[in-house]
Amino acid sequence: MILTKAEAQFTITNTSTITLADLRSGDWPLQLQRVVKKNDTIYLLTFRDKQYPSNHNISQVKFPSLKQLRFLQQGLSYLMTADDGTEATYKEFSIKRTDDKSKKKPIPKYTLICSEDGDVTDIQQNEANALVNAINKL
Repeated sequence: MILTKAEAQFTITNTSTITLADLRSGDWPLQLQRVVKKNDTIYLLTFRDKQYPSNHNISQVKFPSLKQLRFLQQGLSYLMTADDGTEATYKEFSIKRTDDKSKKKPIPKYTLICSEDGDVTDIQQNEANALVNAINKL
């Protein structure tokens, strides 16, 4: 009798997704997540594209490393002290300070634009603060 090693019908992969910051939920979500697969870790910023208000088009900016994610944190931190209209541009995305001037005192707001597909979302000041704080903790 000859015994042969059977081939596996499936592969077990250790995958985990952790929400680091749930900044907005509902129809206009904004989340920062860490996804771990085997030995690889990526970070995802998930949001709904504001260009299509009647469609539920969910987009993501992928950060292949913590170093890349820190560019988002550094850009937002810089823009918090910059003037309206200032832009931080990176390979995968850009962030522009676009203050809401409809109030008596302008309210800081940041517009994130994905370079690859042009998807857009607005990040309010309190959301930007929470995002920067979440990345700082990593």
